[in-house]
Amino acid sequence: MIYLDNGATTWPKPESVYRAMDDFARHRAANPGRGAHAMALAAAAAVDDARLQVARLFHIAETQRVVFRASATDALNLALFGLLRPGDHVVTSPMEHNAVSRPLRALQDSGVRVTRVPADPFGWVDPQALADALTPATRLIVLNHVSNVTGTLQDIRAAGRMARERGLLFLVDAAQSAGVVPIDVEADAIDLLAFPGHKGLLGPMGTGGLYIGPRVDTDALRPLSFGGTGGNSEEDVPPRTLPARYEAGTLNAVGLAGLAAGVRFVLEQGVERILAHERSLADRLAEGLAALPGVRVYTHPDPARRTAVVSFTAEGWEPGDLGAILDQSFGIACRTGLHCAPDAARTIGVFPLGTVRFCPGWFTTEAEVDAAIEAARRIVAA
Repeated sequence: MIYLDNGATTWPKPESVYRAMDDFARHRAANPGRGAHAMALAAAAAVDDARLQVARLFHIAETQRVVFRASATDALNLALFGLLRPGDHVVTSPMEHNAVSRPLRALQDSGVRVTRVPADPFGWVDPQALADALTPATRLIVLNHVSNVTGTLQDIRAAGRMARERGLLFLVDAAQSAGVVPIDVEADAIDLLAFPGHKGLLGPMGTGGLYIGPRVDTDALRPLSFGGTGGNSEEDVPPRTLPARYEAGTLNAVGLAGLAAGVRFVLEQGVERILAHERSLADRLAEGLAALPGVRVYTHPDPARRTAVVSFTAEGWEPGDLGAILDQSFGIACRTGLHCAPDAARTIGVFPLGTVRFCPGWFTTEAEVDAAIEAARRIVAA
C-alpha cells in the first residue's frame, strides 16, 4: 500500500514509538499520579517526559503549561467553550476545520459573535483582514496554521503579534502543522496552541493537548471535565494549578509514552528538515498532477505559503469515485470529500463534492509519489 493520508493520521510511526508503548504497557502501566509505589512513579515520569518533549518542540518555557487532552479537537473545545462568554466577539477565518467551526457555531447560539474574514482563492488569510475585523468586544482570534484542504500556511507570527499589541488572546489550531512547521509560542505570540499527537508528532491516536500561555487567566478558563486529579482530594472543586486543573481523570499514559517517543524523533530529525522533505514531495505531486488533462490542483502558487497537502479534482470524476479506484485498483490510500472543512471547500470553489487529497509524510518516497501520479494519469485517461 502507498499511504498518502498523513493529513488524517501519520503512518507508519517510527519504530521508537511502537517500542515505547510496548515497554510502558509491559513494565510501567500503573496509574500516573495515583500512587507512590515504584510503578506509579514510573508511569508519572513517562507523562512528565511527554510534557517535556512537547515543551521543547514548541519552545514552551514552563512545561506545566502543556495540558494533555484526547485530541486537538478536545483541546480546541476546552479553549473555546472554556474561555468564551455571551457578548464576546471572535475573529476567525473560512479555512477552519469543523473542530473550530462547530464549537463556534454552538457558542453563537449562546450569544458569542463570530466574524469570519475572507481568504484568497487558495485559502490564505491576510493578517490585516483580521485586524480590520476587530471590535471593542473582540476577545479572541482563532486561526489554523495550515489548511487541511489546501495546505496553505498562514502567517501566524504576524497575526499573533497583532493580537498581542491589541491585548487580545490568540488561539492557533496546529492540527496540520505541529511537528512539520516550526512553532515558537513566544516568537509567534501564541496564547493557546491546540495540537494532535497522532499527526505530525508521529504519536498514537488518543493523544494531543493544549498549550495555555501565561496571558490566559486560568480562573476564567473553565475546565470542561471534573473529577479526580490525583491531588487536592479533600476539595470539591478542581485545583487551580496547571496542568491538573484541566486533566481530570486517568490520562492515556501508554499513548503519551508513544507521543514522547514521536516528538523526540521529530526533534532528532529537525522540523525544518521534515518540512523540506514533505514540501519537495508535495511539489512533485502537484506538478505531476497539474500536467494531467482535466486535473486541477488546489495549492497556493507561492511556495512559501504551502505545505504537504495536495488537493485536486478531475473533470468528469466525483472525488469519492476517484479515491475508491485509487484504493481498490492501485493500493493508494488517500482521502476524499470535504475533509471536515466545508467553508474551506466553498472558498476554493469545490463545495459540495470536495477534492481528492494526497498528503505525503516523512516516510513517503519519491517512487511512491510517482506511482500516485501515474495511477491518477491512468484513471483520468480511461
